[in-house]
Amino acid sequence: MRLFNYFVYIVKCSDDSYYTGITNNVDRRVYEHNNSIDESSYTFHKRPVLLVFHEAFKDVNQAISFEKQIKGWTRKKKEALIDNNWDKLKELAICKNLTSHLNYRKPFDSAQGDKNNYSDQSDTIINSDQFNSITMQAQGDTII
Repeated sequence: MRLFNYFVYIVKCSDDSYYTGITNNVDRRVYEHNNSIDESSYTFHKRPVLLVFHEAFKDVNQAISFEKQIKGWTRKKKEALIDNNWDKLKELAICKNLTSHLNYRKPFDSAQGDKNNYSDQSDTIINSDQFNSITMQAQGDTII
């Protein structure tokens, strides 16, 4: 009896792109990527592919969730995962957009007491007027 029945994997294609998938047999799946006759598959014209990452799961739903998560990642995040560089992955996971919720200071709420729970980077915190202005400008409107 196998301990793990599902695998999320990443292969590196000959054009240096990455393909992420899920399977119950990694060796068979990589073989299929390299020997498929289905010209419409992503990896068909990008062969050979090389397995660069795989993670085992007991629960198919967890595997599917992780696959979807990786597919939404940037190339840099995928490469940090492939390199097993958890510090870099954590750094890349931090949203750095100016309109990030991390940069939005909520108005004072008396029910919360007087603690300051905001970021140490007070120069990057914006107020609601600045947030609305940035949002409007991003949508193509100009606020004077």
